[in-house]
Amino acid sequence: MIKKINKNERRKKRHGRMRKKVFGTPQRPRLNVYRSLNNMYAQIIDDESGTTLVSASTLDKDLKAQLQNRGNKEAAKLVGKAIAQKAIQKGIQQVVFDRGGYIYHGRVKELAEGAREEGLQF
Repeated sequence: MIKKINKNERRKKRHGRMRKKVFGTPQRPRLNVYRSLNNMYAQIIDDESGTTLVSASTLDKDLKAQLQNRGNKEAAKLVGKAIAQKAIQKGIQQVVFDRGGYIYHGRVKELAEGAREEGLQF
């Protein structure tokens, strides 16, 4: 009998392979992206200490008020801009981009471009 693997399990396998290579340090932390059906989430993580330095999502009060639909490209771009602004306030200029096993396309790409527009380098 063939075991059927769903999309999310395949994404997790890709993410696991990618995480072997992508590692966040205190000088250059990791920008992690999670995409659900209705929302976008981004975190900047220092993997050496295992702490989240900055986070942003479409569920944040200031972003939630601006958005009518939280699961589209426009929302993803605003999350990217928000995470970049918070990171720069904390003194983080450069990050390593971890796309979370997702294809660099659509909402993930918009989030990355929004972060770059605000001055985050990766």
